[in-house]
Amino acid sequence: MKLYFNVGYHTKSGENLQLVIDENENGSKIHKMFYTEDGFWKCEVDYFSKSISYQYQLVDDKKSVLRKEFVSHHLNFPHNYKEFLIFDEWNNKNFPENYLNNKVLYNKLNQFVPQKLTVLKKHSHLFRIEAPVYNPDWEIVIFGNVSALGNWDYEKVVHLSQTDFGIWEVSVQIPENHLIEYKYAIFDKVRNRIIDVESGQNRSTKPNLTKDVLQISADHYFKFKSYQMYHAAGVAVPVFSLRSENGFGVGEFSDLKKLADWSKETSLGVIQILPINDTTANYSWTDSYPYAAVSVYALHPQYISLENLDFGLPKELVEEYNTEKTALNSLDLIDYEKMISGKWKYLKAIFTIEKDKIYKDRNFKKFIKDNESWLLPYCAFCVLRDKYKTPNFNDWKTHKKYIAGKILPFFSAKSKDYEASMLHAWVQFQLHQQLKDSVDYIHSLGVSLKGDLPIGIYRHSVEAWTEPELFGMDFQAGAPPDQFTELGQNWEFPTYNWEAMKADDYQWWKNRFKALEQYFDAMRIDHILGFFRIWRMPVSATQGILGYFYPAVPIVSEEFSARHLPFDYERYCKPYINDQILWDYFNEDSSKALNYINNNQNGTYSFKEEFDTQRKLTDYFKKNPSGNSRVEEQLISLCANVLFLPENREGKVVYHPRFNAFKTESYRYLSEWERKAIYDLYHDYFFKRQDYLWREKAMEKLPVILNSTKMLICGEDLGMVPDCVPEVMDDLAIIALKVQRMPSEQIPFYDPKKAGYMNVVTASSHDSSTLRQWWKENPQLTQQYFNQQLMQYGRVPENLEPHLAEIIMKQHLYNDAMLAIFPLQEFLATDEKLTNPMLDNERINNPAVFPHYWRYRMHLNVENLMENSSFNQKISDWVKDSGRS
Repeated sequence: MKLYFNVGYHTKSGENLQLVIDENENGSKIHKMFYTEDGFWKCEVDYFSKSISYQYQLVDDKKSVLRKEFVSHHLNFPHNYKEFLIFDEWNNKNFPENYLNNKVLYNKLNQFVPQKLTVLKKHSHLFRIEAPVYNPDWEIVIFGNVSALGNWDYEKVVHLSQTDFGIWEVSVQIPENHLIEYKYAIFDKVRNRIIDVESGQNRSTKPNLTKDVLQISADHYFKFKSYQMYHAAGVAVPVFSLRSENGFGVGEFSDLKKLADWSKETSLGVIQILPINDTTANYSWTDSYPYAAVSVYALHPQYISLENLDFGLPKELVEEYNTEKTALNSLDLIDYEKMISGKWKYLKAIFTIEKDKIYKDRNFKKFIKDNESWLLPYCAFCVLRDKYKTPNFNDWKTHKKYIAGKILPFFSAKSKDYEASMLHAWVQFQLHQQLKDSVDYIHSLGVSLKGDLPIGIYRHSVEAWTEPELFGMDFQAGAPPDQFTELGQNWEFPTYNWEAMKADDYQWWKNRFKALEQYFDAMRIDHILGFFRIWRMPVSATQGILGYFYPAVPIVSEEFSARHLPFDYERYCKPYINDQILWDYFNEDSSKALNYINNNQNGTYSFKEEFDTQRKLTDYFKKNPSGNSRVEEQLISLCANVLFLPENREGKVVYHPRFNAFKTESYRYLSEWERKAIYDLYHDYFFKRQDYLWREKAMEKLPVILNSTKMLICGEDLGMVPDCVPEVMDDLAIIALKVQRMPSEQIPFYDPKKAGYMNVVTASSHDSSTLRQWWKENPQLTQQYFNQQLMQYGRVPENLEPHLAEIIMKQHLYNDAMLAIFPLQEFLATDEKLTNPMLDNERINNPAVFPHYWRYRMHLNVENLMENSSFNQKISDWVKDSGRS
């Protein structure tokens, strides 16, 4: 079979195009292309399969790749032709067909049946366009300047067949010998007419008078208008926050069905939840933090429904269970410790009685076999964690270092750890079944489920234990200071060793996305900035303020000399303390501080070696409380009074300016010219020199990872956002988050009317206060918001009234953004009867408090939402009227 490829692409001198054909297990084969006078790059290929996957790439004269397509072309060839003339276009990742042809489309068109394409031997042209159409009443048609395409007559358009999701094809015979011009259009089957023709110049293709050769126009980028694209509204709520009659003091996977019923009733197309992986470290309330998973694959046992297991409770435990269930369900907030200990008590009781049946269960055996690569280490980790009362494998008496062969016995029936291992495996099996059952139900309603991918892994997790080479265990990830906290954030997660991950083409990430794709249709990537650079701290630090960006172009010692700065390591990189600073920090407690600080007898002071890092101080005060928490906090804070943070890189010391170094007391005691020189260096480091490096690093990882999934990808890009981030997100069609109270520009509020299509807009998030809470936080700011954003006159009311909450919601619904997703609390704020009387209970997380107790629960049962028909109709009307249903 002969394939003749043609693609139009403008190149510079010395640049060439290559065709890269995917040959599956044999890798890929590169074919050189040649430029011809008609403006096309061409090549001829002998090929022996009826389907093909390929990409184009741009190289220089040294064969270095300058640019390549991130999305492959796919073609299927009809059996009755042996030669094909293919006219292609460069396939950009941000063409709608490449980010809208995803699992969300499959849910919307869950009744879709592929149509058969008929290609006759007499046909000369096959037209193919990738155009994901979310309205089931619409289809794609073509018309043009030849009789076979209707001679531009709207009544004679040619209908294309949808041969796969978003793939439309038709073949025709065109005998004319002149340039063929054409356009695609949208045809409404109900109204039986064209409702819109794609904008822009006519498309064109060449005549084909060669017998037995089928000419394929493989077109891209159907020019949709905004209203024709996918738009949806959704609700965001953590699974643990769902309250139901059948729950056990916490939301469970089965409760998602009830939430989906309400979503369908209110015309909401998306349910967004927080991470659901197991975070069990010590069975205390600190495990409530959903972003510190002990496994990136295992699901959290808190989400299991004891009433939906394969086996029922023993009769003698039913009364006890019902008593505990009633007590936990009556609480306003989650009691994590009582809930999780209760669930494990009943799970163990059921397993002990039914284990013989469980071991023989074919489905359970298959689950183990299919998931053994992660399930075996996870179960072993759980057994060892429980045995040694800590997830910190460095403190275990056995198996401190993971050796795969020594873990195998945990799944052997002869092992003393077999029963405990099987318990954890069975719980994971039940969780998977219950979640999959809920997901299938959600999809049957045409609703999509959006998950949340944490950027980091927990320091004492299965992955850190089994694959430490993939992580920077000597460092901690976090975030620089922002509006949440002036000290920054220290998540205490290890950083990633991206070079090690790159070595096998990011297989760790591909596996992770594959696992998530079992359940989710869309995915929020938490802190997507971490794929560009991460804020990292040495383990000696406890506060995020002592971090720096990695990777980064650092400051080298020669730069200090070039700016005539009298660099002194002790002065610039150690905490600067003089008499005035000592007094400013400690006042009359200065004498107590001197227990930890040396007097240098020259008007300055320095920390004693045993207390010269934040970690040393923190660890010391945990074991030896001073009785004066203020002195302890100020000593830790004083450790951060530095100008530069040193980094040992390949045997050489380089430097990073401390964030907001110009606000430190150390900076204040420099000479004026020295302050200016350091400020200029600071500005160059943070705002000029890093962008190219960060873009390059993101483009190494993200295309490979994103192409491994069919989920719609959204990136949480809040915080200190470099200029390269929105550019890369646009190139890769990653949906950006716009939170009204967290604008990236230097403005008080983001106006959702300005949102572009590739955005998800919201009024608040799980990391912020709710609208009702925020309304009371800063009266001056609220007044400004009331007058300028809501366009209301007069004095702002003391509380957020339902009609104002309605205005806010409508401002977020009526715009071009693809998604408008609101926390459940914001929906309830639009109805006085449904608002939570206990306002302080509404917040999910406060990033300024670490660790934070994640225990928010709906104050209403999720079943009750369906009973509020007028409220539900109101929400549905807004969603439909805004074109988001």
